[in-house]
Amino acid sequence: MLTSVAVLPQPPLLVPELATGAAAETAPLRAACVAVAARLGAAARHWVAVGADGGGRRSVDPRVRGTFAGYGVDVVVALDTAAPSSDPPDPWLPLPLLIAGWVAGAAGVAVSIRGELVGPDASPEDCVALGAALGKELAAEPGPVGLLVVGDGATTHTEKAPGHLDERAGPFDAAVAATLAAADTAALAALDPVLGMQLHAAGRAPWQVLAAAAAGARWSGELLYSQAPYGVAYHVAYWTRRP
Repeated sequence: MLTSVAVLPQPPLLVPELATGAAAETAPLRAACVAVAARLGAAARHWVAVGADGGGRRSVDPRVRGTFAGYGVDVVVALDTAAPSSDPPDPWLPLPLLIAGWVAGAAGVAVSIRGELVGPDASPEDCVALGAALGKELAAEPGPVGLLVVGDGATTHTEKAPGHLDERAGPFDAAVAATLAAADTAALAALDPVLGMQLHAAGRAPWQVLAAAAAGARWSGELLYSQAPYGVAYHVAYWTRRP
């Protein structure tokens, strides 16, 4: 059964070897991400990680390893930290799953992570379909399962941001933060996909998968971090299922 949810962003700068001079500046974000991963690992040894990738809808086996070499440093991560594979790392493992493997390793939890990827431009209907299927599958699991949802908010919070300044970014991410804090699945499902694409919010589609996967249950939400360093919004949240 799905018992817990962690929501994380996906900046490669989470990895200290990649952050270099920005390691101290990103320390609070890194600490929040590792903290929620530790909590998720304590609640469930099996995770499903949901993220967006240009390759579209597909599943990724837990036995896969990956590397951040494409981002500048050959930091290898495993999706199965309980029994890591000895196979060569996949140089093309998508960023959300690299972050999932890295944060599990940084938190020191022994977990098996299956990846579920969706296109960043997936329609809300497609996200609902995937989330509903995941929710049904996880409800049938005899043991606890954690859902790790990975994706950034708008990349348009400042003039120097990757997407430049868009005044709509502030209200968009304020609403996302409030929704994650309240564990409001209906509000997540109602996010505007067109606006999300215009703001380059990679988390929009994964958040709407979460909305459908967690629908019908009662959740307590907690927002651990919500800021926009470098003009990109990063949200860290944790949901616990209530009786």
